[in-house]
Parts: sequence; C-alpha cells; structure tokens
Amino acid sequence: MYFEVFIVAAILIFVYIYRKNNGKNTSYKFVTKTIGNTYEKYSPYSFKIVREKAKELGQEYTTRQYLIQVVIFGVVAAFVSYLYFYSVIWSIVYATAAIMFVPYLAYMKYKKAYSEFLFEQIQVYTTNVIMEYNTTQSFVKALEGVRESGVLEDPILSDIKEMIQMAYDNGTIDEAVRFMNEKYDYYVVKNMHQLFIQITKEGSKDSGDALEGMLQDIDMLVESVYRDRIDRTNFYKQFLTFGVALYFLVLLVQLLLGNDSYLLLLKEWYVLVLLHAVILINTYFLLSGIKYYHEDVGGE
Repeated sequence: MYFEVFIVAAILIFVYIYRKNNGKNTSYKFVTKTIGNTYEKYSPYSFKIVREKAKELGQEYTTRQYLIQVVIFGVVAAFVSYLYFYSVIWSIVYATAAIMFVPYLAYMKYKKAYSEFLFEQIQVYTTNVIMEYNTTQSFVKALEGVRESGVLEDPILSDIKEMIQMAYDNGTIDEAVRFMNEKYDYYVVKNMHQLFIQITKEGSKDSGDALEGMLQDIDMLVESVYRDRIDRTNFYKQFLTFGVALYFLVLLVQLLLGNDSYLLLLKEWYVLVLLHAVILINTYFLLSGIKYYHEDVGGE
C-alpha cells in the first residue's frame, strides 16, 4: 500500500513539473535554477570543463532530461528494492541512492563526448603538422601553419600556441614536446614528436618516407578506434540488458519458494545481508561496465 502511494506521488510530482514547463511557471523555474546553481557550486573543475565542451557539441543534458532520469532512476530503484525487501523504508533509501548517481552518469556521458572530441582534434593536429612540415621543413613553422589554418579548437589550439612560445623562448623543441606529451597521453602524439626530435637533432635524408609511414600509422589508429567504438556500443547494449535482468532474479527465487516462504526468510538477518550484497555487487558490476564504455578514446 505505502509503496504504491510513494510511486504515484513521484509520478504526479514529475507530471506536474513537466506539464507546467512553459517558461512562466514559478515552481519549475525555481527547480531548474536550484539544480543549475547546485551543479555550478559543487561540481568539480573537470566536470565543468567537459560539461562546457559537451554544451558546445550539443550533447549537454537539459534540465528536463535530468528530471526524467531522476524520476526513472528513483522509481526503478524503489520498485526493485521493494521486490527484494517489501519495505518502503529500503525503497526510499535505494531510490535516493540511485538518484545520487545521475550526476555521475551525466559526467561519464560528457567525458565520453569530450574524449571523442579530443581524439578527433589529435588526429587533425598530427596529420596537419606532418603535412605542414613537408612544406616548411621546420617543426615550429609547421606548428605555426596549423595554428593559422583554423582547423583546431581549444584546448589543443591554446596548447599549440604555448608550444610555439616555448620553442622560441628555449631555442629548442624539447620542452614544448614534453609539455604536449604530458598533457595528451596518446601513442600517436608521442611517436610523432619523437620522430620530429630525431629529425631536428640528427637530421634524416629519409624524413619524407618516415613521415609518410607516420601518416599511415595515424590512419590505422583512427580505423581501429572507430572499430572499437562500434564494438563498445554493441557490448554496452548487451551488458546493460544482462545487468538489469540480474536485479530481477529475485522474482525467480520468490516463484520457486512461494511468496509466503520468501517473506518468512526476510525475517532472518543473514538473508537481508545477502540480498543487500546482491544489489550492491550487481550495481558495482553495472557501474564498472558504464565506466569502461565511457573510457578515453584513443588514449593509453
């Protein structure tokens, strides 16, 4: 009885806020403003960076999407936990805990969008530097050519400007290359920089062939990364389906034991501990898979 009242109340609150979203409703504006201010105040710096870039890329969650996720996560968590414990208190506890993960999932989405953007920019950076070098025969001049080409965006564009300044200040490219390698931990970046250091310091009559081979390596890396994206997406869909289904194995247990026998088992403390462990372990299992799906693209 109490559980049904809780679910209905949550749905009614959501419907009320959603239906009143006309830009004039005071309660809706208060909720959206409060959520926005909370994120700006307490979100970490890294969250703000990737969120800003996701906004530029058109992938930022709207407040409406946040509210939808809050309701879905809350209702599903409350429903699942009620199936396990038949307790409104535990339903509220798990619903609250599930809602607290919404910002983390948003951050993972933003991080994935940001890492994909960075990888595409790294691809543009390495390819264009090599092409510019074939014309200028100077690494710094190649950087200046890429800087002026307009094909790059911040933060890589700003870092290239910093690299150029470092090279002129120090008279060598070593510190500039070290700066870029530390900031962007990509195999292709380190290899290209190492090649340019070797050419700059030792000279190379076959630099054209070496750079051509580097371009082929970049093409192969990009191809493998895009294949990995497809594989990750397919894995992710199957993983989520399997992970969510595991929560409902308790229904099979209740079907085998009978509802009355299951309710009697709930009076034993070790059964409660076991059921909590099942939920927590499966949740950790799901979050690990979500983290894997959103890991850095093309990085080491």
